[in-house]
Formats: sequence, structure tokens, C-alpha cells
Amino acid sequence: MNAPRSIDDYLKQLRAALEGQDPALIQDALYDAEEYLRAEVAANPGKSEADVLELIASTYGAPEEVAAAYRDTEVKVKAALKTPPPKAASSPSGLTRFFGVFLDPRAYLSLLYMLLALATGILYFVVVVTGTSLSLGLAVLVIGVPFFLAFIGISRVIALGEGRLLEAITGERMPRRPVHPGPPAGWLARIGNMLKDPRTWTTLGYLVLMLPLGIVYFTLAITGLSVGASFVGVPLALLGEALGLTRLDIVSDHLRIGGLPISDHSWFTALLLGVLGVIILTALMHLARGLVRLHARLAKALLVEPGA
Repeated sequence: MNAPRSIDDYLKQLRAALEGQDPALIQDALYDAEEYLRAEVAANPGKSEADVLELIASTYGAPEEVAAAYRDTEVKVKAALKTPPPKAASSPSGLTRFFGVFLDPRAYLSLLYMLLALATGILYFVVVVTGTSLSLGLAVLVIGVPFFLAFIGISRVIALGEGRLLEAITGERMPRRPVHPGPPAGWLARIGNMLKDPRTWTTLGYLVLMLPLGIVYFTLAITGLSVGASFVGVPLALLGEALGLTRLDIVSDHLRIGGLPISDHSWFTALLLGVLGVIILTALMHLARGLVRLHARLAKALLVEPGA
């Protein structure tokens, strides 16, 4: 491959050398390379891009060398961040796999994400609606240009933070660097580039989509926790009454749970509901883990350009 004669050539060769890698990894590598190369070119104003690239070839490396370094580093980082599997038998049974979800930290983090999704969804929606409205309203004024740039910049920072959060929860590789703004340009040129960049619209679409998704996630989490915990609490409440610690005065003769009459001394029914509650809570943990994994893939599809 010929030596790159410009920053654009270098980035194209680096992209080609990283073909087939995770789009998030490619975005990070392109950002680091462009940031370094443009800083070196700016520090040597009397030299052309080709001369600067030739000078730093021995320090930063050729595109193929940089790509190989990123691939090796990614393998090491994945191995270091991989959650160790819970200790279990060599051939775990179905029940072991089902209830083993309680040993997975990511299941708890996923459930917490679902509980917080409504609040973050409202926040993201307000940011997008307010920013879009003010950008359109201020478009006829001089202040409208920097405000729009700031609004898109804030949206991308929020999206970058959302991606890092999802990566920490699910392990799905997300960008650790933003998209590089490119060479210095005027405000109007930067606005034009942002309007033409599909990531601008997919990022705003993701932030708006978080509100309905947050409502669904929050409803599922709260409903599952409430029903499961209430069922689990039935045998505990009866045990407390038997020990004289509590009194079940909800109904004089019967305690009704979910519309089912339960005799104060019907331990079989209470234990049955307790088991059902445990199953509901376990299923909720599986649902949370799987649902947030799917959500991370949706976020990656909208926030990271395929092939970067």
C-alpha cells in the first residue's frame, strides 16, 4: 500500500486496514488518528501534510501498524473486562441455569437501567425538544448558529455517555471517542456537515425514542418487582403472624392476594404463592438482562455508523 500523502488518505487506509472490526473500535481509531495528525500538521505550519506524515511515520506508525495495534489492544481489553462466569457444575441443570441469573451482576445492572430509563428518557426528550425548538426559533438571529452547534454537541456527548453506560452493563462494545469534527471550518460549513451527517439525526432519534422505551422498561420492571415481591411476602407474613410478630387484619376471615382468597392458616397456598413470586422475580431478571442487551444493539445501530 502506498504511503499516505494527506490526512484523508491516511484515514482511508486506516479504515481499510480495520475492515471487519467492530464499528465502535473503528470510530475510536479514526478519532485518535485524526486528532493526532491534525495536531501535528497545525504544529508545523511551514510543511505540507505529506511532509508531516512522512516525519511522524516512525512515531505514530503506518495505517497497517496502527490497525494491528488497535486489534491487539481490543483483544486484551475484552479479556480484562470480561465478566467471569459464576461457579457452577460442569453440566448445570435447567434449574441451575434459570436461577443462576441471580449470580450475574449484569442482571442487576440491567434491572436498575430499566428502573432509571423513564427518568433518563424524559431528560433526553426534553433536551431534544427544547434544543430543536430554540434552534429553529433562533435560526434568523446570529446567536442561532452557535446555539445549534452547541445543541448538537451536547446531544452527541449525551449519546457517548449513554453508550459507555450500556457497554458497562451489557459488555456490548460502544465508542469511547466522539466523532471527530474534521478540519477547522467556518460555522456555516460545520452546520452543513452536521445536517448531512446521518449520525446527527439517528442520535436525536435515539434520544427521543428513549422516552417511550423508558416508559415500557419502567412499567415492566415495577410491575414484575411489585407482583413478585408481594407474592414472596405472603408466606413471610403468615410466618410473622404465627410467631406473633405481625397481624393480618386485611380481612377478618380471609386474606386476599391477587383476588385469590387465602385462609389465614392455608400454608400450602401461601407457599405456592411464594414459589410463584420467586419464579416471577427470576423471570424478571432474565427479561431485564435480555432486554437491555437488545437495547444496547439498538443504541449501537443508531449511534455508531456502520463501518464508522
